[in-house]
Amino acid sequence: MRSLRPLVEHVEAVLARVAPLAAVRVPLETAAVEAPGLVLAADVVAAAPVPAFDHAAVDGYALRSADLPPRESVSLRVVGGVAAGQTASRALSAGEAARVMTGAPLPPGADVVVPVEHTSTGRFVPGRDGAENAVTLARPRKDNIRRRGEDVAAGLVLATAGDDVTPALVAAAAAAGVRDLAVHRRPRVAVISTGSELRPAGAAPGPAGVVDSNSLMLAAIVRRAGGVPVRRGGVPDDAASLRAALDDVVGEVDLIVTTGGVSAGAWDVVRQVLTEGGTATDADLTGVAMRPGRPQALAAWRDVPWVALPGTPTAAFVAAHLFVLPAVDRLRGARRPGLPRTRLRAVAGPWGSGKQRSEPEPHGPATPRTPRTPRTHVVPVRVARDGVAPAVGAVGGHSLVALLGADGLALAPAGGVRPGDELEVVLLGGAR
Repeated sequence: MRSLRPLVEHVEAVLARVAPLAAVRVPLETAAVEAPGLVLAADVVAAAPVPAFDHAAVDGYALRSADLPPRESVSLRVVGGVAAGQTASRALSAGEAARVMTGAPLPPGADVVVPVEHTSTGRFVPGRDGAENAVTLARPRKDNIRRRGEDVAAGLVLATAGDDVTPALVAAAAAAGVRDLAVHRRPRVAVISTGSELRPAGAAPGPAGVVDSNSLMLAAIVRRAGGVPVRRGGVPDDAASLRAALDDVVGEVDLIVTTGGVSAGAWDVVRQVLTEGGTATDADLTGVAMRPGRPQALAAWRDVPWVALPGTPTAAFVAAHLFVLPAVDRLRGARRPGLPRTRLRAVAGPWGSGKQRSEPEPHGPATPRTPRTPRTHVVPVRVARDGVAPAVGAVGGHSLVALLGADGLALAPAGGVRPGDELEVVLLGGAR
């Protein structure tokens, strides 16, 4: 029996075949619209201070602190007002105050703002400039002024290469005078499913057909991961048809992902194309110590990295999140490829199986037995405050319904799980 590759080693093997894509500069307005999935290729540096000028932090009256007595209240003459987007017509003199709205520049000479609700005026009337000639007020607890550059100083590094472009970054960059961002190009990923039994979604499958759910699922995963799916749908179990489909996407994509055809069947077309050599290079057909999803393959097709997954929908789902998603992350320049993981305790059980099933090897005849790598059972789970439990229908490994109710993938040991056991959990809610 050929030794199986540990799951973590297969992730490393996938990541070794891809590298961050070239950087492009995009206007900030474009980055804001396309932000989910974009990753910075260079640091973002503030071009201007934020705020750009001293301004009022509240609606109130701007005045000179020298005109405020230490305890009692005082009446000052009101000499006009300043709204946001305006500038004061003149500087304040001794004994004067000016109405000032939140965000408005301070009149020259002012160094404190008293909130309107703490004055004799009480409140301003929306849509009408005040008519009061004087106001009575007392010393506030603070000056209620936002100073130039107190939030962001010019030259401050707002984000570094490898960070995601987020709404918060877009806002900070815009406020700080940044016009464009250097980001990694979004990866384009070909999605191809193999199998002569496949029928398009919506079509009647017939007595022996199967709806092609894999290519739709993978396209959605790629898009959510920040890539651009290039879906080619189902390809029959024919080597010439598969080669033509692969050739058709070369030059258009940065990564190829296929499902099906990598096991030990007589019509496993992906294995056939990979083992024939020729255009497919650097082929690595292996069994990964996991269930579901043991048969896996890696290669390059005309220098485009190729990740080949098994065809069972649940296995394809699991493998896409564990292997394809990190590859997409690496291509788009993410600092930490892959979904976030945590350790949680099982709150239900026992579940899983301690049996190591005797299955035929997916890639050729059996070889002399070697020590077996413990199989990781990847179980769809529900994550709760007190731990994790299998999603409904998850135990058994082939339920699509279980995936609907799952927000995590527990990496369970082959010996089974009992309540209280600590498990590593891949958090599906972290998918972008």
